[in-house]
Amino acid sequence: MEYARLRISLFLLFLIIASGTVGYSLIEGMTLFDSFYMTLITISTVGFGEITPLTPSGRFLTVVIIISGISLLTYSLGQIARVFIEGELQKLFGRKKLEKQISSLENHYIICGFGRIGEVVSRELADEAIGFVVIEKDEKKIEQLEREHFLYLAGDATDEETLLQAGLNRAKGLATVVSSDADNVFITLTAKGLNPEIFILSRAADLKNENKLLRAGASRVVCPYNMGGSRMAQILKKPTVVDFLETTLMSGALGLTLEEAVVHPTSYLVGQTLVQSKLRQNFGVIIVAIKKMDGEMIFNPGPDAVLGAGEIIVTIGKQDDLVRMRKVLV
Repeated sequence: MEYARLRISLFLLFLIIASGTVGYSLIEGMTLFDSFYMTLITISTVGFGEITPLTPSGRFLTVVIIISGISLLTYSLGQIARVFIEGELQKLFGRKKLEKQISSLENHYIICGFGRIGEVVSRELADEAIGFVVIEKDEKKIEQLEREHFLYLAGDATDEETLLQAGLNRAKGLATVVSSDADNVFITLTAKGLNPEIFILSRAADLKNENKLLRAGASRVVCPYNMGGSRMAQILKKPTVVDFLETTLMSGALGLTLEEAVVHPTSYLVGQTLVQSKLRQNFGVIIVAIKKMDGEMIFNPGPDAVLGAGEIIVTIGKQDDLVRMRKVLV
C-alpha cells in the first residue's frame, strides 16, 4: 500500500514539474532548460530569484506550482522515509523475534547449511513438529528460509559464536550438511569442543573423508551418493521390500510408524523382561530391536530379554500407541 502511494505521489510530482516547464516556456517565452530550472527552484523553495521578471500570468503559475508542488514534494519525501524506516524496523523486529524464538529452544536440532540435503532434513523435522534452527550465510537461501518460516541464523556455522547463538549448549543434536567436507570437519570439531555430549550427524561428499569426520567427533557420517546408490541397488534387488518399508513405515500409509524410545532410569519397566513388561499386549507394538548401553544391538529380542536403564528399544506400531507407550518408559 505504501509503495502504491509513493508511486502515485512521484507521478503527480513529475506531472507538476513537466507542466511548470511547459507553462513557463509558453507564458514567459523561456527556454525549456530555464523553464525546468525555474520550476525546480520554485518547488524546492531554495530562495533563488526569478530568472526574468514574471508577468501576472507567470506569477499565477508560480503560485500554483508552490502550493501543489511543495505539498506533493513534502508528501513524497515523507512516503520515502516511511517506506525506508518501516522496512528497517520490520527487519529489526523480525530479527529480534527470531532471536527470541531461538533462545527459547531446548532439546532442538541445529542444521548447518540449507542446500538440497539441509532442505530435506529441515522439512522432515518440520513435518514432525520437531524444533530446529538452520544456520545459513547465503542470501538466496536465507530468503527461502524466510518464505518457509523456518527458524534460522544468518551466519557462518564454523564460527563458535554463531553455534552458541543457535543454542548449541541446549541442543539435542547437530547436522552439518554444508557442501565442503573440510567445513563439515571444522564445524564438527568446533561443536564437539563446545558441547562434548552433543550428537553430531555429518555429511561426507567423499567417502574417503568418513574417518576424518568420525575422528573429529561426528557420531554418525552419511555419504548421500553412496546411500543413494545403495538404495537404487536395493530397489533393483528387492523392490517389494523397499515398497513395504516406504508405504508402511516411511509414508505411514497403513498408520504404522517405526520409532525408537529410551527406557529412562525412573521407569518401572527397568529390570523387567519383555514378557513381564506387556508392551505388546498393552500397546499393540512390535519390538524390533533393543540397543544396549554398550552399543550392542539385539534384533528380534525374545520374551526373556531384559530392559535396562538407558537402553533404546526400536518398535513398530501406531502413532497413538507409541505415544502411550513412551509414558511408561519415563
